[in-house]
Order: sequence, then C-alpha cells, then structure tokens
Amino acid sequence: MADNHVKPVEPVIEEAARPAQDDIASRYQHPVTPGEVDLSHGAILYLEDISVSFEGFRALNELSLMIEVGELRCVIGPNGAGKTTLLDMICGKTKPTEGTIRFKDHDLAEMVEYEVTRLGVGRKFQNPSTYEDLTVLENLEISYPEQRGVVGSLFFKRDRPLMDKIGEVAGQIYLSEHVHEKAGSLSHGQKQWLEIGMLLMQDPKLLLLDEPVAGMSPRERELTADLLNRASAGRSTIVIEHDMAFVRMIAHRVTVMHQGKVLAEGSMEEVQRDERVIEVYLGH
Repeated sequence: MADNHVKPVEPVIEEAARPAQDDIASRYQHPVTPGEVDLSHGAILYLEDISVSFEGFRALNELSLMIEVGELRCVIGPNGAGKTTLLDMICGKTKPTEGTIRFKDHDLAEMVEYEVTRLGVGRKFQNPSTYEDLTVLENLEISYPEQRGVVGSLFFKRDRPLMDKIGEVAGQIYLSEHVHEKAGSLSHGQKQWLEIGMLLMQDPKLLLLDEPVAGMSPRERELTADLLNRASAGRSTIVIEHDMAFVRMIAHRVTVMHQGKVLAEGSMEEVQRDERVIEVYLGH
C-alpha cells in the first residue's frame, strides 16, 4: 500500500542571511560582450549575439548575457523589452534567429522544450499552472522526475525517499499544513508557491521565473523573497520582475533590457543610478 505520510519540514520565516549587495555584485563582474564569450568564471548559461525575429520584428537584438553557477539574476525593463522572449528561448519554446546559446556544454538552439527540461532547466510562467483537482501532495508527486507526468504516476509507487522529498519541498514553500488540500482551493500566492515547489521537486540547475510575485500581498512577497533566497542555494536562477522592492531583496545582479538588448547591468544600486535606466524605465 502506498505510504501517504509526509514528514513535515517547518520553514524558517525570517529575513534571509545574505551578504551585502556590494559583496555579492563583486562576484559577478564578467558580463558578456559581443564576440567575446568568457567561460572562465563558472558560467552555467551564456548567450552571444542572440537575435529573435517574428515576421521582421526583432524581439531580441544581438543580446549577449552570461549567468554564473549559483547566481540569482533579476532581469528588469519596460514592457516589450524582450524579457519573456528571453525565457522562451532559453527553455526551448522559441528558437533564436541568430547567435549562440549554451547551457553548460549543450547547444540549446538545437533542442526542444522537453530536452531542455531534462538537462535541468525549470520554467515557471507568470500565471500559476497547477493541477487544480489534485492535492498539493499529488501536484508535487507528479513533478518528481521519475514520474514523468500524470500517466507515469499511475505506475509509480510512493516510497520513503519520495515522501521525504515532498515533505521537504512542502516546507520550503510554506504548504506543509496544506498537502492534502486541492490546489484549486489555495490562494493565488499559495498557487505561485506550489508551482515553484513543482519545479524544486525536479532539482533543476537553472530556474526561470516570470514575475513570481505578481498579484501577491506585501507579506507574501516577503515570504517569496525568503523562499527564493533559500531555494537558489546551489542553483542558478533568472527572475523577470517589475517589483523593484522585491528585486532589491533577492538580486545578486540586475540586467536591464530595452528594445531587445541589454541596456545596463550591475548591482541594484548601480542600475538605479544609471541615467539611461532612469530615462527609459525607472523614471516612468
């Protein structure tokens, strides 16, 4: 008989212990310049001269970017800057028209979405995408790599390592007391956390999150910042976000996009002082 016991893990709800922003930013001083991809500093993802065109419109225009191992990078910019297209291309949903994109030693331009996922890239879209009629436990269970989805779960036995993993992740996402509730009964913020948990069940090496705190209350945003600061330990994370207070709470480094290009890059303090960023984004 299946073991339904979930070992609870109580999350520590407190301000995450993080080094000073200047100390964090000093570790990420190797931005990619066109034609000069630098792999000597532990990059897990790099893009060189990437362009994406849709019927003549360039959503990305010769964009170059490098993400290091263990880095939490926030990408900001006005609507239409190409931020979501960037994530679409990394996860294999959209193919680059020109340029190079590599994850570790793999050419992502040659892969489809499920292949990119199996390499260790996890993507969360802006709107929560959970199985509303399944419980929190079942949503986490079917996200386990050995399950391979809903059909796989029909032939998969719940063993102690799986249930321990579910308990661990449920604690991380503040849902330990809700594991037997259906996802459809959760609040909007809890659904956002559940979807992040479904990604964490896969132990991705690179997390891609599109506006993870959209629609959340101030307290939920604080808890999500704490969640991401803990969850990003040992993995790289790219977060698309408009909430500057939230970005300040989590970002190791910030990339500002405008018209499909990188406009500026640095610590949050550095980009906030950049006159170009103020003109096209922060000043509005």
